Amino acid sequence: MTLHDLAEKDVILIQNGENLGRIDDLLFDEGTGRIQSVILRGRGRMLGLLGYDDDLLLPWESLRRIGADVVIVDADPLPTPRKRRV
Repeated sequence: MTLHDLAEKDVILIQNGENLGRIDDLLFDEGTGRIQSVILRGRGRMLGLLGYDDDLLLPWESLRRIGADVVIVDADPLPTPRKRRV
């Protein structure tokens, strides 16, 4: 599976069914080359005209299932958003 394939799937929180968005990028561990986290881009305000919310960083271990259309995550509590780099 490519990052492009993964980025087309909605990320769903298993606790309440909330759609967290889509995976925008991956964060790798430099030493091992393993995926450390997935980055979900912040949602746009007023179609992006008023900027975006902060990105959400989810540990790779919180992904439970990668299905045909969705990625199910178990993140309790939900990680705090990280500030978007410009």
